[in-house]
Amino acid sequence: MQLWRREWQVKQQGAVQWLYPLVLFLVIITLFPLAVGSEPALLRRLGVSAVWIAALLSLVMGVDGLFKPALDNGTLAQLVVAKASLPLWVLIRLVIHWIFSSGIVAILSLLAVPLFQLSWFEAGILMASIVTGSPMLLMLSAVASSLTLSLKNGAVLVPLIALPMQLPVLIFATGAVDLFATGLNGLPILALLLAGSILSVLVMPWVIALTLKMSWLN
Repeated sequence: MQLWRREWQVKQQGAVQWLYPLVLFLVIITLFPLAVGSEPALLRRLGVSAVWIAALLSLVMGVDGLFKPALDNGTLAQLVVAKASLPLWVLIRLVIHWIFSSGIVAILSLLAVPLFQLSWFEAGILMASIVTGSPMLLMLSAVASSLTLSLKNGAVLVPLIALPMQLPVLIFATGAVDLFATGLNGLPILALLLAGSILSVLVMPWVIALTLKMSWLN
């Protein structure tokens, strides 16, 4: 609980860092209809993909500050020296980051109703796909961020490492929404995304913690 309260306060104090990806998401989904035109059929066909691409880009852009400040200000060193549970700290940090990033993005995805002429049912399925798939995306981005932590300008490499691993999630998530839109059952795909996210939450914090410890030792 002490770790949770501390990380929550740190997140609230750094409002600019987590507001920037949200603004990026809003800019993308707002400008997209202006670029492709106002034809309703075209907007409905491209709306789900546009929202998901915006969500993915905003998530990748927001992971740079996950662990770098903790390494620079000595927080990571204190946790290692104090023999605190580094995987627990990583998990708490990622959960709070998810709330302030993908959690809010999932709610903002309902803007697809007026912007892309989606039905409320389709928008609800889109929001559900973001909720079930984004934890896995965040874990993959966090792994890429931890791998490049000790490198100069390593933030540039994070999208190059994370995006190839995240593309299957993007494909499955948009496919699930399209299945529901055509009257088919997309629940198995959503269940698969949820299972992948749960597995990532259980395993990835240990991998990230080990990588962070190695970065600190180097």
